Amino acid sequence: MNDLQRMLDDIEMEFKLTRMYIGKNAMDTRVKAAIQQVPRYEFIPRELHYRAYENGPVPIGSGQTISQPYIVALMSDLLNTKPSDSILEIGTGSGYQTAVLSRMVQQVYSVEIIESLAAKALNRLNKLGYTNISLRTGDGYFGWPEHAPYDGIIVTAAAPCIPPSLIEQLKVGARMVIPLGFPNSYQELMLVEKKANGEIETQSILGVSFVPLTGKHETDCADNVLPGSRKIH
Repeated sequence: MNDLQRMLDDIEMEFKLTRMYIGKNAMDTRVKAAIQQVPRYEFIPRELHYRAYENGPVPIGSGQTISQPYIVALMSDLLNTKPSDSILEIGTGSGYQTAVLSRMVQQVYSVEIIESLAAKALNRLNKLGYTNISLRTGDGYFGWPEHAPYDGIIVTAAAPCIPPSLIEQLKVGARMVIPLGFPNSYQELMLVEKKANGEIETQSILGVSFVPLTGKHETDCADNVLPGSRKIH
């Protein structure tokens, strides 16, 4: 068995083990195909290539990590994308999640606040031939309004609350997947859906551990409840 197949088997096992939380037994076939197409080792430091297909996070510098493959698969799956979709990603990091999404949708817009990571990710993605990705440096808390509304939004760092600007940039009927919580405390992966009546429906999926979303917006999160929001469990 090769390393990629072992990683895919580990992801499938995680889906089975967490089925009572995530509501399904296996990852979507489109997600699996995308992960098979993206060489994870290209997105981590050369000295850590031996960990490329472990089912765990790997440091990528600047205090950031590339997420556990199971979490990448789960978040991609929860978005429920279509091939014609335009997706916003907050937190490019190494560009791995970006690349996986690019194999599933028409266009990915990605925002990274750390300039050095953004530059490296852009160079890497261009070198590997990903042509349906647009990337910029900026504070992802405020999204990328020029290309809104989006068919889905994925946030790859833990936010203290759901950014209202991201809700505004999400299409009606679309989903956002975002980890909520603070560093060194409990975090939960949330599925957020924008309903036609203006209501925001949120669902807690499972406990997670992410690096924090950085930027100067902590005071915007005094209240973690959006107007018109409803938690379904």
